[in-house]
Amino acid sequence: MTDTPDRDRGRSRGPIVSSEHLSHRAMEQSEFEFGLIIASNAFNRWMVRCMTATGYPELSSLDVLVVHSVNHRKRAKRLADICLVLNVEDSHTVTYALKKLAKLELVASEKHGKETFFRTTDKGREVCQRYAEIREDCLVESLSSLGIEGEEMSRLAGMLRAMSGLYDQAARAAASL
Repeated sequence: MTDTPDRDRGRSRGPIVSSEHLSHRAMEQSEFEFGLIIASNAFNRWMVRCMTATGYPELSSLDVLVVHSVNHRKRAKRLADICLVLNVEDSHTVTYALKKLAKLELVASEKHGKETFFRTTDKGREVCQRYAEIREDCLVESLSSLGIEGEEMSRLAGMLRAMSGLYDQAARAAASL
């Protein structure tokens, strides 16, 4: 076997993207999108595995987001509010998640006039608390080792929210074509 020189050693390979054919004028945006894709998939996988560790392997990432959203601030929430906060357009997917969570006795519904509100049950609050403990043990400790300061993390979160607004606006524009 003969050794061949690595011709790419020391050369800049450019941004890491998954779809270079989309990158004619905005290579950095394509690089951001690829980072978002892999981070999103990793985050979804994390949520499912963390919830599995609490004893609920049947929950999807959306189910996990919904139970935490319902549990947030210990106030009952309407379907429309949950969808708005999570930026979920297809409310039927959240409705399905709420039914699944109710069947597992993690959330309960209550009527106020014509409106249905959802809140976590005692069991649901316990599961959210256990999830938080596992998150502290498995994730928060690791994140702190990266040396990213809280302020920087908060700034990143703000940038992601702003970018989501741009993508929503672009989606509306594309839907009108």
